[in-house]
Amino acid sequence: MLEIQNAELLQGAQGFERLLIDVRMKHQNSLIYCDSAHFFRAENRAILYGNVRIVDTEDPITTTSRYAEYDGNTKTAKLRNNVVFKNQTTTLTTDFLDYNRATGIANYFNDGKVVDSTNVLTSENGTYETLLEKITFTDKVILVNPDYTLKTDFLIYLTVPKTAETVGITNIVSKEGHLLNAQKGSFYNTESKVFRFYEGDVETENSLVYAETLYYEEKNKYYEGKVNVSLYNKERQIEIFGDEGKYWEDRKYSIVYGNALVRKYMETDTMYVAADTLISEEKGETEERFLYAFHNVRLIKSSMHGKSDSLVYINSDSLIHMYKDPIIWENKSQITADSISFYIVNEEIDRVNLIQNAFTVNRDTLGNYNQMKGRRMTGYFKEQKISRLHIQGNGESIYFDLVSDTLLRGMNNMLCANIMMFFEDGDIKKINWLVKPEGNFKPPHLIEEKDKQLEGFAWRGDEKPTMAAINEWRTPKKRDNKRFNFFNEPDAVIPVPSDEEIQKLLEEKLKSGT
Repeated sequence: MLEIQNAELLQGAQGFERLLIDVRMKHQNSLIYCDSAHFFRAENRAILYGNVRIVDTEDPITTTSRYAEYDGNTKTAKLRNNVVFKNQTTTLTTDFLDYNRATGIANYFNDGKVVDSTNVLTSENGTYETLLEKITFTDKVILVNPDYTLKTDFLIYLTVPKTAETVGITNIVSKEGHLLNAQKGSFYNTESKVFRFYEGDVETENSLVYAETLYYEEKNKYYEGKVNVSLYNKERQIEIFGDEGKYWEDRKYSIVYGNALVRKYMETDTMYVAADTLISEEKGETEERFLYAFHNVRLIKSSMHGKSDSLVYINSDSLIHMYKDPIIWENKSQITADSISFYIVNEEIDRVNLIQNAFTVNRDTLGNYNQMKGRRMTGYFKEQKISRLHIQGNGESIYFDLVSDTLLRGMNNMLCANIMMFFEDGDIKKINWLVKPEGNFKPPHLIEEKDKQLEGFAWRGDEKPTMAAINEWRTPKKRDNKRFNFFNEPDAVIPVPSDEEIQKLLEEKLKSGT
């Protein structure tokens, strides 16, 4: 029962007692202070006026307000006007608070603010579970600390580890202006500055990182993403996609694996490289920049398409190396060798070196295969098309001589150590045998099928990578630039998740261990 411990003047009235001046009451382990009160003894409740203060003698909780209603049977206090609810270093202020001492749960509505040693949180409504050191904020939630400002519509805050977990759209801005967003909720340790986002991205001055599950350590500038990962280096205009990935922002070093794709944006073109695994470093110094691609590599740039087991791009040399069964297709030509290297000048392919067992095939308008092979070859490009091809060492060729691209005149089969081929729009227009050649010319009626192919010939056009195939391999997830943003549209209205939806999302995170 409620007990009166002190009051300078007690006035009786029908149904209640009026307590005046320096009122002190007690209920179990709570002391209740106020300027005056109406005490309903039979109902075991009191209405408190002026300088209300409720002090828990066992738990470190103190509550003050201008007005309150206290029910001794249910152990609940309804506090109004200038309410301050203090639990150790955490302070909640509002004008409307209902506090159940039996459960240790305080509910506020019509705006409230929570302050601790690290963060300031505000929202329209909230629930403080003191036994769990847990506060649930709903509707126009804002978390502010010296490093970040967070906005969302549903947030769970644990006051002891100072962690914030959100459900639904979440927008965060750092003091440097970096943007951190999540479409399906986030986790934020406000002291260690560790984040986890669901369908989230982090955008800094130099990079944009996205993943369906994205882990971010601010201290180490380290990212780890799973499912639909994308990394965009704004300065170098390089974008990398994959199933999973890791990224060290200071080094601009990334490892992406599982259906990986790199997209290098150039002034007039875009280069695509797809592989099982991509390793990239894009630091400021040119000599420190590189790209490694491993297993099942496909390359597309302008009219050139390539395939190999592995690829290395060295930025300082503007050089691309392809290893282990490399093959490239350029317009109507197919080129193979033990290794292939490209030189890039002004973001365009300048020349290509084919080392050991070089073999070039060019298909003419009648479907014949012109073939050139040798120890090594050098191809020269002009306006992103091959213009000439130089064969050096053990040169051998088959060339079908056409009249006006419609009539076969015959076939040349030549041996020559040094051969130069000239192209126009992908077609062979002239061949120069630079050292005394050996060979023969056969008219059409003398050409046999066995004469039409050099040793090692294989037309592999069905292996040629296409943009459709690369998109099927890895379709980059489209980022929605029009996604809701609490900072840009603070007055916009979006659906707030229902209690059932929130519970389901939290259960899914618990099952997945996130």
